[in-house]
Amino acid sequence: MAGDPIDGQILLLTAAKASVGPQRLPDLVDVVGADLRPRFDTYAREYEVAYETDEYTAFFVEDGHWETIAERVDVTDREIDAVRRAHHEQLARYGRRNDRTEEFESALEIRDCVLIER
Repeated sequence: MAGDPIDGQILLLTAAKASVGPQRLPDLVDVVGADLRPRFDTYAREYEVAYETDEYTAFFVEDGHWETIAERVDVTDREIDAVRRAHHEQLARYGRRNDRTEEFESALEIRDCVLIER
């Protein structure tokens, strides 16, 4: 499904803030997701789990990690920034829903996050 694990509302909000059309962002999220899914085990070994469900896991990654992903999937800086923002906003939403807002906000000041479907 387009945009998974990112909620549709998050995609619309992010697209409005970024210079990427709302019809393009779900496709970009899917392209990135297709790149990340086969790397799940590597992320699980190398990065801290921020949050997880039966459907996906969110990992804290180093600053600059999204540039590496952008190179692998061959997207523009603007496009990868929109996807990064979507992942960030999705984790922030889970933080608000689970009374972990401060924890996630503090962590995201010094790191980034990547959400990967299982």
